[in-house]
Amino acid sequence: MDAYLLAITVAAIVIVIVGVSVFKWHAFISLTVASLFLAIASGLSMDKIVGAYETGVGGVLGHLVGILALGTILGKLMADSGAGMQVADYFVRIFGVKRLPWAMLVAGFIIGIPVFFEVGILILLPLVISIHKTTKQNILLIALPVIAGLSIVHGLVPPHPGAMAAISIYGANTGKVLLYALIISIPAAVIAGPVFAKWIHKRVIPEGEPDLIRVTTTSKDLPGTGVSFFVILLPVLLMVLAAIAPVINGLPSGVVKFVELIGSPLIALLIACFAAFYLLGKRQGMTKDVIKKLTEECLLPVGSIVLIIGAGGGFKQVLIDSGVGTTIGQMSEHLSLSPLVLAFLIAGLIRIATGSATVALTTAAGIVSPIIEHMSGVNLELLVIVTGAGSLMFSHVNDAGFWMVKEYLGLTVKETFKTWTVLETLLSFIAFAGALILNALI
Repeated sequence: MDAYLLAITVAAIVIVIVGVSVFKWHAFISLTVASLFLAIASGLSMDKIVGAYETGVGGVLGHLVGILALGTILGKLMADSGAGMQVADYFVRIFGVKRLPWAMLVAGFIIGIPVFFEVGILILLPLVISIHKTTKQNILLIALPVIAGLSIVHGLVPPHPGAMAAISIYGANTGKVLLYALIISIPAAVIAGPVFAKWIHKRVIPEGEPDLIRVTTTSKDLPGTGVSFFVILLPVLLMVLAAIAPVINGLPSGVVKFVELIGSPLIALLIACFAAFYLLGKRQGMTKDVIKKLTEECLLPVGSIVLIIGAGGGFKQVLIDSGVGTTIGQMSEHLSLSPLVLAFLIAGLIRIATGSATVALTTAAGIVSPIIEHMSGVNLELLVIVTGAGSLMFSHVNDAGFWMVKEYLGLTVKETFKTWTVLETLLSFIAFAGALILNALI
């Protein structure tokens, strides 16, 4: 039965890939067909199939749909006002074209600490596209280091939810996890980011162009560099305030709740959009009608990515409800391995099966936690990190991040596998190796 579940999971993934690349179906159709196939083949009750799919769609879009819309509006205003160009020109002047991948890694790493991966992508995307247009460099050279910085922080570093959940399940020390995660994630991000980008950009030349946000500014009266930086960093600053407000002594609870409200990704991006409407729109001479037109233009293409990400969430939920994740976990429990290796493998297999890093991390932690309960000498902090590292590996068609990167960078499915999937797997295995080295030293 276990082998059968794994076989039909592989078959479902093949259906998605063949549907998109051979039959040229829209990814939404491919993912929905694959979900239906998997649900029926796994024996999921007929009356639960649609419910599981809808739960998965609602689960991922409930968190993402507003963020996707507001992030795209902010990106469009950054692009069309020339603010993205201003920031891009500043980066090019300060770092030079040759050091840009390193600058982008730092930007992704720093901005990734307070924000979710998806939010970070949307905040930094206009900057990536603007630099791509300014320097005429392959977009992969600029985008991959940003993505590496955002992804490794999201997977390993507290206060991201996966890491915090694993810390709670294992009973690890948050401060030590943060310290170890930073030590391990920096070399992983360097190799999977700028180093990999410099190698792959000569071998993969994207066929398309990013078209969800087009940098089409013709304005001669560009906003100032300071204002441009302020608008792009405003949501990040609000999210940082929300993260630190609860730990500041003496702050009234009402103030803390208000700061947490305005620092939630949805509200922070909404505030940033209104700041952009004024600072990059009205103050630069745009009329209300022009601003409205820009907003409507950029929201139309978002419909496609919303459908794809939603269908990916439905596919993920069917995978979970069909018992694939549990099956993998139970099979792995019987292997006689070191707890660090076991946690990494279980998280990796569940990630491949379900597509969700957070589900992989929390499920693996739940499986490994009782196994290590009576063991001595297990470094709980490094256990959190290897579980997080395993949850990053081999992102593919059942992961919302795969489709976000594909759609926003204008890549084909094949190009996304060669770049994003390889990058995620590099991050995973390098972070795992770093944790094993650190475990041998301390």
